[in-house]
Amino acid sequence: MTTILEILKYVIPSIIVLVSSYLIVQKFLVSELKRKQLALLQESQGVTIRLRLQAYERLVLFVERISPRALIPRVYVSGMTVTDLQQAITFNVRAEFEHNLSQQIYVSSNVWNTVRGVMEQEINMVSMISKQLSPDAPAKDLHTKIVDYILTVPGEMPIDVALQIINEEAKKVLSYGAMA
Repeated sequence: MTTILEILKYVIPSIIVLVSSYLIVQKFLVSELKRKQLALLQESQGVTIRLRLQAYERLVLFVERISPRALIPRVYVSGMTVTDLQQAITFNVRAEFEHNLSQQIYVSSNVWNTVRGVMEQEINMVSMISKQLSPDAPAKDLHTKIVDYILTVPGEMPIDVALQIINEEAKKVLSYGAMA
């Protein structure tokens, strides 16, 4: 019996030290893992925010580039007809849009639908105005009609509304981070 008591006198403290060591190491490893996960999350949010802001920048540039005041001088060539200018405008708007298709994964559906709607409205506006003119008329006539239409349309232009929506969402991302 004394031998068992003598053995227990050494074994029990050893077991207690072993269990307490295990718990301390386990707690340390868990807290270290959580710390590393938090650091990784913060790092990835920084990358995500940069990507989202770049997407907003590209969409603002897209919307600005498809506005008639920027697009027509870029595509107009002397000697064009109304049909030629309409086709050039439509082609350039669609090409710009296709170039920016990947940005939809970084922005909200509201912003993306607004941008897509602006593209469609611009193409429809040019088509509607060009139908009022003779297809063989000089392209300058279409340009003049588009400018007149823009100046006489009541309310805000779709491009201005889209820019406002993009800017508001970009500001939210800057304020609240990736959670916005």
